[in-house]
Amino acid sequence: MEHEHRRWNLSEDARLRSQVRHSRGCEPQSTRTPMHSTQLTINGRRETVNADIRTTLLDALRENLNLTGTKKGCDQGQCGACTVIVNGRRINSCLSLVASHEGDDVVTVEGLADGEALSPLQRAFVTHDAFQCGYCTPGQLCSATALLKEIEAGEPSVVSNGEIILSEEEIRERMSGNLCRCGAYNNIVDAIVEAAAQGGEAAR
Repeated sequence: MEHEHRRWNLSEDARLRSQVRHSRGCEPQSTRTPMHSTQLTINGRRETVNADIRTTLLDALRENLNLTGTKKGCDQGQCGACTVIVNGRRINSCLSLVASHEGDDVVTVEGLADGEALSPLQRAFVTHDAFQCGYCTPGQLCSATALLKEIEAGEPSVVSNGEIILSEEEIRERMSGNLCRCGAYNNIVDAIVEAAAQGGEAAR
């Protein structure tokens, strides 16, 4: 009898504590992260991305849109492998949330070629062996594409002195955010110089 009384007290205590929690509005909150729908243009196509609000542009490109040309290297904005062009400006897509790009125009490495025809910059990279393992190459190409537009627009860098010209020093400074662990830097510079001589590379 005493055992049953103790069990009833424990059960009643649990019931009362539950009532107190509910009366205070202390119900367990959902652990689900809110989803967000973002509309943007990717390589000339209008796309809608439905993703967790914490999703980066890099992960949205790779996981939601299956555009795996853009690479995930350090995932901290240090290596440049994830470089894409947003509204004409290059950015590290691993540092930017896709939800912040509503209405933006994004160009990835998949959007540089004209159908099956490589762009002048892509052809120059092949000609000059400006890659070895190729992992950094998509970011290098997007960054170099934007670099040529910056030069064309007369935008200075920290090494610019007066007239903006496509010197080796200018190229190395402007490409310094893109690492090549295989060490193809000299070839990358040569490829950019050749592409510029052919009239540059237009980012869409």
